[in-house]
Amino acid sequence: MISIVVPTYNEKDNIHPLLERIHAALGKIPHEVIFVDDSTDETPEVISRIAEDDPTVVLRHRDDEKGLATAVVLGFKLAKGDYVACMDADLQHPPEVLVDMYAAMLAHADMAIPSRFIPGGSDGGLDLFRKLVSGTARYMGKIILPCLRRISDPTSGLFMIRRDLLEGAHLNPIGWKIMVEVIAMCPVKKVLETPYAFHDRENGESKLSTKVTLQYIRQLINLAFDAKNKGRGMKVARWSPKKLAEKKAGLV
Repeated sequence: MISIVVPTYNEKDNIHPLLERIHAALGKIPHEVIFVDDSTDETPEVISRIAEDDPTVVLRHRDDEKGLATAVVLGFKLAKGDYVACMDADLQHPPEVLVDMYAAMLAHADMAIPSRFIPGGSDGGLDLFRKLVSGTARYMGKIILPCLRRISDPTSGLFMIRRDLLEGAHLNPIGWKIMVEVIAMCPVKKVLETPYAFHDRENGESKLSTKVTLQYIRQLINLAFDAKNKGRGMKVARWSPKKLAEKKAGLV
């Protein structure tokens, strides 16, 4: 089974289309969708109403804590699947790539990472400023953390990992870049990258801020000292769009 962890903060208009696309993409592949919600709007009520009729939907609303990364870590603890995926609720991470990541996991990857920066991928959903910010964050991570250097897209927050690799990992993330934390602190040895196109946000507002940027810098500094995965022996493979299509054939 696949457990899909989705942190939410004021995403009420995206919940229905997100779930419809997740279910359509995965078909009969067993899965659960875990929402860890910090919202101040009607988002938890929307999810709760859906969960009454959809047993694949799990909701954990938090009033006493905020933050994407800690929400994802809580989702990891709630997950029951053999594979755990993390994705945003704003549909900039297209739910259809869940099948791509699942195919990579079935090919014995420790971690599947969709990438905007390999053939077949695109970061067209970002404006020029966001591309600059994203690129700066990506290369800062690669400079400071050796385990990120061979990964083309380590900061998007979209990934799938074997759940057993999360067990016992001391994840203490700050801010938003949970995937950086996971790679640095888990015994990931084989990464498979698949191409995907980043999409425009359909509803809601971006959470990017100066505070988030400073939290990311603090996170990198902490991981420079604490990272368990130094990148030694880690293999990164990439699938072309053709190979990805071949691997996905017959899965759904």
